[in-house]
Amino acid sequence: MELELSIEDLLNKRRVESDRIEFKASWNPDDIYHSICAFANDFDNVGGGYVLIGVEEKNGVAVRPVKGLEEYELDTIQKELLGYNNTMIPAYFPRVIIEQVDGKNVVVLWVTPGVQRPYKAPEHVTAKKDKKYYYYIRYATSSVRANAEQERELINMTNYAPFDTRPNFEATESDISVALLTDHLNTTKSKLAKQIGKRGVMEVLGDMQLLVGPPEQLCISNAALMMFCEHLDKFFPYTQVEITKFPEGSIKNPNNFIEVPVIKGSVPTMIKRTMEKLQDMVIEEKVTKVDYQMEAIRRYSYPYQALEEAVVNAFYHRDYQSYQAIIIEIEPDCVRIISYPGIDRSISQKTIAEGERFKSRYYRNKRLGEFLKELDLTEGKSTGIPTIQEELRDNGSPKATFETDDERRAVTVEIPIHPDFLMEQGEPQNEPQNEPQNAKSVEDAILQLIRMNKYVTREEMASQIEVSLSTVKRSINKLKTSGIIEYEGPSKGGYWSIK
Repeated sequence: MELELSIEDLLNKRRVESDRIEFKASWNPDDIYHSICAFANDFDNVGGGYVLIGVEEKNGVAVRPVKGLEEYELDTIQKELLGYNNTMIPAYFPRVIIEQVDGKNVVVLWVTPGVQRPYKAPEHVTAKKDKKYYYYIRYATSSVRANAEQERELINMTNYAPFDTRPNFEATESDISVALLTDHLNTTKSKLAKQIGKRGVMEVLGDMQLLVGPPEQLCISNAALMMFCEHLDKFFPYTQVEITKFPEGSIKNPNNFIEVPVIKGSVPTMIKRTMEKLQDMVIEEKVTKVDYQMEAIRRYSYPYQALEEAVVNAFYHRDYQSYQAIIIEIEPDCVRIISYPGIDRSISQKTIAEGERFKSRYYRNKRLGEFLKELDLTEGKSTGIPTIQEELRDNGSPKATFETDDERRAVTVEIPIHPDFLMEQGEPQNEPQNEPQNAKSVEDAILQLIRMNKYVTREEMASQIEVSLSTVKRSINKLKTSGIIEYEGPSKGGYWSIK
């Protein structure tokens, strides 16, 4: 069995929050089973955790090279695990993976949220008789006994299973894209990527905890489809993104609009394509040189990270059983993202209006959130809203606003444009007076600049052709739609190619 992540990611606490990882220098079952119980109970709905045995820590950081375990210890640990797993109520069996680190053996216990939670563990699993059982939960980076109030809440949580962890009885192996699965595992540097061809898709999905049910009737989980199905709308109709731009505003002139082709695919694919569209359509940069200052002031119409966080949140918290698309409306003064359903009722309207941090105990798609975390698309821990506001604040933009109706049917996020760009839109007389009226001549000029320098930026095009940046962007969109040019590579550092 292989880890879904690389062992180095766990040792360096990358892609997984630090409070979901415990380092143990040696095999101490009494202490370790408190952590197994706590991770299996997953009180905060963060996705369980990992216990790494054979790794010392200092101030929360893994000591390298690792201490490691001897060969005979590996055999002892695996045999004792089988017995101690049955002492938990109900019995729980963590995944056991043996990894080579710094030339030494390390045992990784992968503890996923238990389907039969809540779990109790003995205070001392090594006790021969008169065992005392307790519920354990995670508190910061420690595993502690739950108090009476926490016990009640833990028991109430047993009636709720996140939608993405449930089985999909209609899905088959052919619905999983091998290309998407392989790409994800390569991105996360998992050894499983090389095993798909030998072992098959279903076995690898099993190692990734994406199969649900007894061995004789294993079903693909909804989370697996969200991540690795190219035709997700086959199972969840209207799982798509619809982008509409209103150049004059949806209130001033609702009949003047531009519709972008509907975006479909797996969740990561839709996020990527949505951000590519938004980057092309709304993100502009303005650089102002300041006297007596080395660095120029850079600001953006919309910070990329703020838009991305809002888009990711829309997918993360979406109800995939609703027949509603994610709607993005581009206004002259803001980008509006509408998703369904609304914000959880446990979050008050006052907290929503403040727009600082929304913390809910329950998540519709917890497993999907773990995958998005692995891809560095979200940080989890209810940090989405703070990230949006921080990015806007650093850019000098107004705060984003969040709204939901009393029935919590939908949530609307409005991200305002930076005031400097709004001022530009209101003063068209400041556009260069010698701007060509013939769009074809602008397109020809752009092609010529690309032939001369494939790394030329949009801003440089506008300066050299002596037209506005918006004119350049319109012309580029036409050339890209016609299949004449294409932008390849990352948004910063990529280049243009002429087909």
